[in-house]
Amino acid sequence: MYLLRRQSQTHQENDSSQKDAKVSELRDALGPLSGRSLKFCTDACLRRYLEARNWNVDKAKKMLEETLKWRSTYKPEEIRWHEVAHEGETGKVSRADFHDRDGRTVLIMRPGMQNTPSGEDNVRHLVYLLENSILNLPESQEQMSWLIDFTGFSLNTNVTVKTARDIIYVLQNHYPERLAVVFLYSPPRIFQAFWKAVRYFVDPKTSQKVKFVYPKIKDSIELMKTFFDIENLPSEFGGKATLKYDHEEFSRLMAQDDVKTAKFWGFDEEPNHIIDANEERTRIASPAS
Repeated sequence: MYLLRRQSQTHQENDSSQKDAKVSELRDALGPLSGRSLKFCTDACLRRYLEARNWNVDKAKKMLEETLKWRSTYKPEEIRWHEVAHEGETGKVSRADFHDRDGRTVLIMRPGMQNTPSGEDNVRHLVYLLENSILNLPESQEQMSWLIDFTGFSLNTNVTVKTARDIIYVLQNHYPERLAVVFLYSPPRIFQAFWKAVRYFVDPKTSQKVKFVYPKIKDSIELMKTFFDIENLPSEFGGKATLKYDHEEFSRLMAQDDVKTAKFWGFDEEPNHIIDANEERTRIASPAS
């Protein structure tokens, strides 16, 4: 027994050393980095890209370079809440005020609360919340969990297949290994057709993280319990808590986090004033000057 444990420990140490060497190899292959690219490309980041490409340095390098190019033009770290707040008025996507059992940030999505037609704005809103969720991860965690509530869902309220495809592309290619699990809670039958249309764009590793759960199936209930404390989990997902989204309160929280974001990336900026729902609607409706 001792020999088996020793062999296992030796194997783990060798594997860890090999992966460390891959990280160094990838960093050398990337060449000199500066500014935000240097800050983004931590060893942990390089490991995520290597993991996403099965530790193939060349493929990970290509993937990471595409992300750096995307970040230089899309500038996700510069998005501020007041720019996307109108997308969040109904609480269709929000960061939960609880974590899963492993301490991971939880994003709650409610496609039945879809309130705007712009695919581009929907993606930008989600990117903002991805960046925010990452900012709020504890030091011991690199991944987040998603909970999707289908209350009020219809094909008329859901995002388009194109928007869903764009979201999947951004998540898989620019936020690799950031997703721990996705729970699709009690999806209606009409969702199956939508899922078939977008599943083609989901890579196998991501697809394995997607869990269909149903409140009347015992295994589903037990699965939710392994990931979440039922006392914290909203009733919409089989828990005992109440899911209450207050847009103005959430906006205050996001404005505070925008200050943390600016500090993290080295921006010198004052916190944005808090915009309430009525002010935001007025701003969006007003023609550009």
